[in-house]
Amino acid sequence: MTWSIAVLDPRTDTEPAGWAAFLEAQQAPLTWDYGLLCLESAHSRSPYLLTVVTDGEDLVAAVLAMVCRPGSSPDPGPVGGPARWGPRWLEVQHAWLSAYPAWLFAEGLDAGERREILRRFERAACRRTGPGCLGVVYRSVTPDAVGLVAGRGRPVREITPTLVLENTFADLDGWLASLSRNRRSSLRGQIRKIAADPGLVVRAGTARDDLDPEELAAMLRAHREAKGPVKFDQRGPVTAGYLGELVRRPDVVTTTYHDDRGRLLAFTDLLDHAVMPLHQHWAALPPDGGRPKHLYFDVVVRGVRHMIENNRKFLSLGRGVTDLKTSLGFTPSPMAGVIVPRPVTRW
Repeated sequence: MTWSIAVLDPRTDTEPAGWAAFLEAQQAPLTWDYGLLCLESAHSRSPYLLTVVTDGEDLVAAVLAMVCRPGSSPDPGPVGGPARWGPRWLEVQHAWLSAYPAWLFAEGLDAGERREILRRFERAACRRTGPGCLGVVYRSVTPDAVGLVAGRGRPVREITPTLVLENTFADLDGWLASLSRNRRSSLRGQIRKIAADPGLVVRAGTARDDLDPEELAAMLRAHREAKGPVKFDQRGPVTAGYLGELVRRPDVVTTTYHDDRGRLLAFTDLLDHAVMPLHQHWAALPPDGGRPKHLYFDVVVRGVRHMIENNRKFLSLGRGVTDLKTSLGFTPSPMAGVIVPRPVTRW
């Protein structure tokens, strides 16, 4: 096999040749965009490393990993320099994209070749991360892909599933009819109540240039802090620079909820995709902060309508609050995590 492997730091290394065409061929989610990777990583406590694999001049695979470290410092994480000797590890995941794997493969690669590429990624990325690298953790691995990264000395653990709705509906009423009577009745009531509320201004659209990214980032940060720390979560806060770029994209639907005085009450962004759009971020004032209750259900209704009207095959709501999302017709999609200690990467 004549593959060449390069481990890139999007903050400092230039975009690999042919990257945009490779993403298009793989129908990659929009967050693989190199500019967005750079923005997302620039101020992160767990910056990305992007490993790309080429065969001659052709890109054939890519793997994305976060460089994580102990402690709770919010400062941007270093990759090189003296930090190479400090304890760190690699988490193979797209920080805010739990419904998708953090790798891309050209269609012609079989399972054995994909497995070999991932082994080579482990060795190359650990070397780039430095002598202090403790190993690799694969997160959000689907059951059909576990065999690519599992093996001797590689424990597999079930993790919280992601929630996905399959599009089998002719219209929104068809989806509502598939729900329980109580859930259907409450949703219809909430839809009418939100539409009739004179003190609530709802705006939804792509390429939004009417929003303050600093305000969005502050709300998202406060929303996450109010929920409390997530165990083993090495992701840092989402920055205003990243959100500002994201909501201005033509393939991102941002929905905002303001009161009649212009105060932001809640927002969400839906990352469109040819197969499975994903609700990426959701943030709101607490209920006692003056926002109407149950706005999240309006978000779900709008997402389902988008899926149906644009003929998408699935819609993902990500992970968490599984019981609530299941009551809305979403099916838990099993996910696993795989731990690979550094010595095992050399086998």
